[in-house]
Order: sequence, then structure tokens, then C-alpha cells
Amino acid sequence: MFVGFDYGTSNCAMSFINEGQAQLIPLYGNDAFVPSTLYALERSFIAELVATQLSDDADKRAYAKSRAALLSQARAGKMEHDLDHAREGIFFGAEAIDHYISAPGEGYFIKSPKSFLGASGLRQQSVDFFEDVVAAMMLNVKNRAEQQLQNNITQVVIGRPVNFQGINAQESNAQAQTILAAAAKRIGFRDIEFLFEPLAAGFDFETRLTENKTVLVVDVGGGTTDCSMVLMGPQHIQQLDRAQDFLGHTGERIGGNDFDIQLAQKILMPHFGMLSPLKTGLPMPLMPFVNAMAINDIGAQTDFYDAKTGFLLERLTRETHEPELLVRFIKMREGKHNFAVVRQAELGKIALSAQAHHSFPLGFIEEGLAPQCSAQDYADVSEQLLQKIAALISESTRQAGVQPHIVYITGGSAKSPLIRQVVRELFGDDIAIVDGDHFGSVAAGLGVWAERIFT
Repeated sequence: MFVGFDYGTSNCAMSFINEGQAQLIPLYGNDAFVPSTLYALERSFIAELVATQLSDDADKRAYAKSRAALLSQARAGKMEHDLDHAREGIFFGAEAIDHYISAPGEGYFIKSPKSFLGASGLRQQSVDFFEDVVAAMMLNVKNRAEQQLQNNITQVVIGRPVNFQGINAQESNAQAQTILAAAAKRIGFRDIEFLFEPLAAGFDFETRLTENKTVLVVDVGGGTTDCSMVLMGPQHIQQLDRAQDFLGHTGERIGGNDFDIQLAQKILMPHFGMLSPLKTGLPMPLMPFVNAMAINDIGAQTDFYDAKTGFLLERLTRETHEPELLVRFIKMREGKHNFAVVRQAELGKIALSAQAHHSFPLGFIEEGLAPQCSAQDYADVSEQLLQKIAALISESTRQAGVQPHIVYITGGSAKSPLIRQVVRELFGDDIAIVDGDHFGSVAAGLGVWAERIFT
């Protein structure tokens, strides 16, 4: 059986074709989406879970050799936690978030691993780790989908952004796609194809077009923004080779996570001492605060939790005029609550899309702590990111050499009225703006394409 698989930065979803239409597969009750998060009582449990999925003897031996130390640690970890199987100590989606927030200093938590797959300078050990994390998360979705459909899934089209990273794009994209393919193969997908995510979103939309149109697909996801100018409609839909319909394409690592992080840095971190004056007259160093909120940056997180940062913060506490704020920051660091702070920024971002003001409940760090923000404040701190998205839209239009008939907006982060405002400022009121299923368009389009290439 074939499916489309949106392994997203923020959420994962899978689709199949039912009576000629792409349909999302319920994964948790009636919910077709699972947050792209994983929490393991022991990091080594992830490797053991993957090891149990390998059916080829040669693959099993090679994997066991490359993960020997981790698999040994997993055996010890199961005894410590009194578990029969490693999978009992691994949680996904909302369950993973709940476990992490309740005990951030214990276990191993990762959010949006897709953001890291194209990172430059990854050593083989890190590549192996990300292959295992992605495989475990894919396996959770695949198992739940197979249970729902009562069928084995062996063929898949997986979505991918235009560029996983902004620098060394070709090398970055190759590395990330290789990790995704290796993970998919390990959990039992036999035939694996990839499709650009904005094209997938467009293909879902195309099934509803009754006449030919030039469509600009603007896909603002959790980790990337991709823009594609595509010829669509009845004249094009049945073609397997769409290269001639593909007029312009841009993409960069700018997504919803970046808006969350920017909001957390600019609005929340001043309440933790980021702008506090020092007795020396010098400004407060910004990097500890920037690194704390940059939860999608491996290097930043490593620096934030490095011992030298702890020593720096202790010294700054003696030098600042507002030591109580820096003590609050140190408490956040010691409790490993920075992920939870960015999570509150994400929830605040969503709230400010529909209301004028929002209070961020940070009582888990200090009782009664609830910084406030207005929708205008959020728009102001997001301006630089919005300008980058505008530049991507403009570049894809320049490449195409034509103006679109329709701008099709999709991706979870595209629900923000700020994104629609950017599009309207670029094209005016004469071009139609259509909202897709912000979370489901990519998955549905991947299912449409899977049917075309696998049948």
C-alpha cells in the first residue's frame, strides 16, 4: 500500500487515497496530526527501538555493530526502569511534551528534529543519532496508520523543503534527504520517493481547479518557507513530468519556530535580565539569552548548557543592577525550562493572531510571572522575518517572469494574518488569495502524487 507522508518540523501527518480523494489518516483518535516531538527515558532506548524493526540479517548485524555501545546501555536502562521493551520508555507527540514539561531534568527530549538534519559539520555519530530519532518518529506514525487502515504500508512519498538550510544548500539538502531515506528504509518502507512540500500542497489544490491557472504556492511551515510558481489545472494535472510547469521556486529556513524564538527572545527574555544594565556601564551580554531560546540550533544549545556559560552568569549576577532577573534566568537554565518558555511563546503567537493582547504564563519558573505582549508588539518583533518571507515570494515571482492568478497560502504558520498582509502588500487586492488546509495540504498532496507514481 502507498501513502503520502508529511514528516513536518512541527507536526507529522500521513494520507492515503480513498475513493479517488486524498484523505488524512487519523493517528490519535480522530486527530490526524502528531507533534514532531520525542521523549525517551534513556537516549539509548531509541536505538534499540530501531534495531527491533530491521528484518534483513545483514542490516541487523551492521546496525548492531555501529550502535553496540548504545544497545548495551539500553539493556542496562531497561533493568533500571524495570521495562521489558525499550518502546515502553519512549513517548511521542503530546505525550512527549507532557513528560518533558513535568520532568525537564530527566530523560531525553527532542522537538522538531527536521530542523537539524541539514546542519553543517555533523559528525557521523550525530548523523546516526538523527537517523534513529527520525526512524522512531516515523515508526510511530506508520504503526498507527497501519492499525487504522488494517494494511501494510510499503510505498511512500515523503515531503521535503526546497532548502533544509540557508547555507551550503546542495550539501545540506543531500545530507538531510539521505537521513530521511535511511530512516524510512529501516522501518519498512520499500519504495521511497521525495517531493517538494510546496508542490505537494499545490497538487492537493490543483484537484479542485476547473480551469488552468498560474498559482503561487506559499508554504510557511514550522521550519521553512517555500514558494513555488506552478502552472496548474485540467491541462496539467495528469502529467507525471511537471518540470515544464515549474516556473519558479525559492525556499529558506524561516518558519513558525523562528517566530516563536524571536518572540521569546525579544518579549520574554528582558524579564530574565537580557537588557539589564551592568555596574561597569557595559551592556549585558546577549548571547546566553539568544542561545537559550534558540532551541532549533544544536550549537546554541550546547553553548547555553556549557559550564563556561554557568560561570559567566554567576559573574554577571554580581555585576548587574537587577540581580533578581538574572537569578530567574539561572533558575530557568538549571531547570532546563527553556523549551517550555519557547512553547509558551508559540502558544502566545497563536493567541495574538486572534486577539489584541496576551499574557504568557511562566509560573513554572516563578509564581505569578506572566509577561504581557500586544499584537502590535508581536508584529514589530517579527518584521525582519516577514521581510525575508516577502523576499522569497518576490524572488519566486521574478524567476517565473509572470504574475500569479492565485496565491495559495498553506502551512501551519501561514494562519497568521501577518503572512496574508505580506502577500497583499506585494500583489495588491486584484489577485485572489486562497487559504489551504494549513496543516493538511502537504500531506494530502503527497498522497495525490503517491497514487500517480505508484499505480
